[in-house]
Amino acid sequence: MQPNNKAVLYARVSSKEQEKEGYSIPAQLKLLKDYTFSKGLDLVREFGDVETAKQSGREGFGEMVSFLKKNHSIKVLLVEKTDRLYRNFKDYVILEDLDLDIHLVKEGSILSKSSKSSEKLMHNLKVVLAKNYIDNLSEEASKGMRQKAEEGMWPSIAPVGYINILGPNGKKVISPDPTTAPLIVRLFEQYATGNYNLKQITKTIKEGGLAFRKSQRPLPKSTIHGILKNRVYMGEFVWKGKVYKGAYTPLISKDLWQKVQYVLEGRFMTKSRATRQGFTYSGFVKCAHCGCALVGEMKKGKYVYYHCSGYKGDCGEPYTREENIEGQLVEYLKQISMSPEILEWLIATLKQSHTDETQYHTQSLDRLNDEYRKVKSKLESMYEDKLQGRIDGDLYDKKAKECREEQDRLLKAIQTHQSANQGDIDEAVRLLELAHNAHKDFQIGKAPQKRGLLKEVLEGATWKSGVLEPRFKEHFYLLALSNRETEMKKPLEVGSEGFNRIWLPVMD
Repeated sequence: MQPNNKAVLYARVSSKEQEKEGYSIPAQLKLLKDYTFSKGLDLVREFGDVETAKQSGREGFGEMVSFLKKNHSIKVLLVEKTDRLYRNFKDYVILEDLDLDIHLVKEGSILSKSSKSSEKLMHNLKVVLAKNYIDNLSEEASKGMRQKAEEGMWPSIAPVGYINILGPNGKKVISPDPTTAPLIVRLFEQYATGNYNLKQITKTIKEGGLAFRKSQRPLPKSTIHGILKNRVYMGEFVWKGKVYKGAYTPLISKDLWQKVQYVLEGRFMTKSRATRQGFTYSGFVKCAHCGCALVGEMKKGKYVYYHCSGYKGDCGEPYTREENIEGQLVEYLKQISMSPEILEWLIATLKQSHTDETQYHTQSLDRLNDEYRKVKSKLESMYEDKLQGRIDGDLYDKKAKECREEQDRLLKAIQTHQSANQGDIDEAVRLLELAHNAHKDFQIGKAPQKRGLLKEVLEGATWKSGVLEPRFKEHFYLLALSNRETEMKKPLEVGSEGFNRIWLPVMD
């Protein structure tokens, strides 16, 4: 065997349930070993993990990385597909630094540093989808809570002023806490008068005895502010961004809650610092000298300047015009744009990949439903045999138990495939279109739209000596990275046929 034929493989399932429901480690190992044999590779080690959606750490992945760092001659990594390999962006960076040839067997692709930009960008997009998949596993775990919310039941630990109790149907619901509920009512009534600010009302409520349920520590001002804005106390609540009508006893009326919101909003608007929030980049851009926020200021009634807030003392960073920051942001956002032809090809490729995944789930459902019908028919036949005296009761009970356990297993498998996330492709397309149009939308948008776009695309930005240094969020960093690699490859790949030869497979 040549050294570059040495390989390791990695298999992963995201939960013990999935291990039983058709995503098993043994199934992945068989696929990868068959591939190893067909390609004449020398399989040196096998690594694997079984984990929950948000479990910290992956022992198998960590062991594999350590092994590859010690054995530099091994440059081939085999894995079923992208979402089996990466759980987050950090995993991507770690493997990128190892300079491996990654064989994504089920996807039929090999990723290496010599891969074309089209292959790398598609891989990067699948890394984004893999991360979304992990996030969606957590969402799957909260489906029960979402169902409770739709039934009007508070789906989590009772907020201050309520306690959790068992309802008539055996589910946990919330009920007013006889000790703290009157204090919450008094809090709203007193603040609605407009005679208290948050600091004063926090002190007053502390003296009244309102405290955290377990620690019995007094509630801080931030918690009091959250309580005053929380709709749960007037019979509605927000869960996962959606407002639900509660099926529990409210502590206050809707009118009283609304009065409190007016007072809160009025006090906020009277603060001098609130005017800064009207400036697009106030608080979003940080001073690189001292870490304080840049804040906006109007000059001569029409010119907007930004300067360091100076919270930690004068750092010497001079004022700058808003146009200077905006111009640099536009150029930075161009890094994630692409030509319309490339965008069209990427979307079409992603949709085709999604179609293949959907076909897999459909075929699996057909197979599982057929197995379920066979088990059901077997159970019915055994029952008939019992009635006719062809088998005794003990044997029937034993075999019937086995059949019901098999039915339960099959039902779980069916539910897994039925609930397979169909929204990932839509999110990927949205991200692509957002990236493609970001610099144009930013230029024509109003201040709120500009700020909203920046919050979605950037982690933040720093300003130093007239130079802006933004930081893309990981999804968009991957797109920018692919575009930069494209620029580097232009002299080698483009020639006279134009930019798109790098990307479009029909021109490769």
